[in-house]
Amino acid sequence: MKRTRTEIPSAELIESELKRLRYQKKYRNVLKSTIYTLVTVAAAAVLVATLWLPVLQIYGNSMTPTLADGEIVFSLKTSEMEQGEIIAFYYNNKILVKRVIAGPGDWVDIKEDGTVFVNDEELEEPYLSERSFGDADIELPFQVPDGKVFVMGDHRSTSVDSRHTVVGCVAEEQVVGKIIFRVWPLNQFGGF
Repeated sequence: MKRTRTEIPSAELIESELKRLRYQKKYRNVLKSTIYTLVTVAAAAVLVATLWLPVLQIYGNSMTPTLADGEIVFSLKTSEMEQGEIIAFYYNNKILVKRVIAGPGDWVDIKEDGTVFVNDEELEEPYLSERSFGDADIELPFQVPDGKVFVMGDHRSTSVDSRHTVVGCVAEEQVVGKIIFRVWPLNQFGGF
């Protein structure tokens, strides 16, 4: 029986194979690190979007001309709402977007031509394209209850809002946040 001699690999071949194995190990480590980083960043982004900056899409035309159907906006979670700010709030498992007209304890009155008065002072509303009394079934003048805000849509003739008992005034715990920034469409990108 004849034995064959196995050849011993050359030093260059061994060195080349070691480099290849080191590179594979380094590549796997970089890949793992990149994946962990991406997952962490994605989780942080979801957390921020859910807790502090919810992203909302506008449905309907109750806020035209300020906001139109299909636009995408950021809202900032806050409990501080001032007259004139646009807020998003929960109503019957939906999120509605309206403008704050009056705060707790304020008196709201609306004339037949749609002019709004808060505490007997006419409200300046440059964001409106037309005034309208709209669909209202509350007794005017109306005092906003404690812990709530009175809201109205900018398209007064179609908006169902605090003028109607179906929606009523909005409690602080219903508020998703105030609308601070429009993301889409890009030609209207920016803050309010």
